[in-house]
Amino acid sequence: MNASVRALTALFILFPAVFSLASHAQPYPSKPVRIIVPFGAGGPADIYARYLAQRLNEPLGQSFVVDDRPGAGSIIGTDLVAKSAPDGYTLLLMSNTHTVNESLVPKKPFALMKDFVPVAPINYSDLVLVVHPSVPAKSIKEFIALAKTKPNGMNYASSGTGTPYHMAGELFKAMAGVQIVHIPHKGSGEARTSVMSGQVEMMLDAITTMAPMVKGDRVRALGTTGLKRSAVLPAVPTLSEAGVKDYEATIWLGIMAPAGTPKPIVDRLNAEIVKIVARPDVKKAWNEQGAEPLSMTPAEFEKYLNADIAKWAKIVQISGAKPD
Repeated sequence: MNASVRALTALFILFPAVFSLASHAQPYPSKPVRIIVPFGAGGPADIYARYLAQRLNEPLGQSFVVDDRPGAGSIIGTDLVAKSAPDGYTLLLMSNTHTVNESLVPKKPFALMKDFVPVAPINYSDLVLVVHPSVPAKSIKEFIALAKTKPNGMNYASSGTGTPYHMAGELFKAMAGVQIVHIPHKGSGEARTSVMSGQVEMMLDAITTMAPMVKGDRVRALGTTGLKRSAVLPAVPTLSEAGVKDYEATIWLGIMAPAGTPKPIVDRLNAEIVKIVARPDVKKAWNEQGAEPLSMTPAEFEKYLNADIAKWAKIVQISGAKPD
């Protein structure tokens, strides 16, 4: 067999394999994408994950399905994503719970910046400190005075260890000089119910979900956690102006993917999310709820995450917060 015949024979042998590989190299996404929310249904993470998923369906031509997997302060659902294939079909809806847990819960089955890649932030919102109407305090100063009369005699609810609600409560305790017992719940909805029913006296909750309860007089708002008053609850002072000087805490949300997810997929997802949060109708709707859109490149989001990990490591140390 001469050289030209051998070359032609090799080409025909190779052709089916090349064709097979090409047929499998489909554009992303070619099937439904899951967004794992490691928190309970009805909270900001669940609400905005669904909002985002609905708006990713059309430009990417596939269904984005939200799957709530709460438990262990976000660790159960997050570990599920960490162990998923890095192919862009399983994403994580994360929050500052994750950056807090890097120092608060060091013995986890994953490391955030090692086992995940940043995709894009979504939004942030202030929190509001609320009490059950039966609590006699009508202001932050009165609440602090009341708490100081009975150390460890009052409770505050959160959606679990390491969540923004937990850390906002610990920061409040440290800065206000009070001892209030942390009562973790399985999700923010359950924590909210505990406060509205009077089982727990106080909670720091996202304005986006608690404002309707404040306006319906189901709870009393004593202060918000931003540097300026919220447009959603303009009559409520910030904690800083109400007596806990320089207090600030927020809840923010973002998307990450398992480490090893191809960069073109990460960049495609980032580009579509950036387009969504930049839409005037989205900004208007979120502002009315008390949320502000966040927009960054994957590299910018990575810097943001590393800075937030460092920030909360200091606060965990100062507050003395421990895993429950």
